Amino acid sequence: MRQFAMVAGAFLLLVSGATAGATEERGAVTNLPLPRFVSLKASEANARRGPSLTHRIDWVFLRRDMPLEITAEYGHWRQVRDVDGAGGWIHYSLLSGVRTALVQKDMLELHSRAAEDTPVTAKLALGVIAELGDCTESWCELSAGGYEGWAPKTAIWGVGPDEIRN
Repeated sequence: MRQFAMVAGAFLLLVSGATAGATEERGAVTNLPLPRFVSLKASEANARRGPSLTHRIDWVFLRRDMPLEITAEYGHWRQVRDVDGAGGWIHYSLLSGVRTALVQKDMLELHSRAAEDTPVTAKLALGVIAELGDCTESWCELSAGGYEGWAPKTAIWGVGPDEIRN
């Protein structure tokens, strides 16, 4: 009977671990998925070592609309990182839910549809921040400087590899 209890306990531990791994992590404050992408609402934002004004400033973001990835939440503070992994804790009022993407390839071709063999509507320079539209498994719709079109997900940062938007 004792062996059965040990086997049953091990099975329950295994099953509960698999279930916990299958569930998506959610923020304790917002109950939104973690990690998730947002953009910088302000033209300047201090990234602090911890979630309060008393913590030291480690980094200053100076680019409005820059895509950032939220990795943790604490009260009114969000822990964020940029494309290079730099970041820290930023007050939530400096962040926006408007989604943007950072172009990672120089002269990125935007296509009229989500396919390589469609006409090119524009080319975006490396480092351009574009507004993010719909995304399929491998393409995203971008808008920047009055131009719009579809680009491969692999050429931008600010959207999850499995994320689909419509």
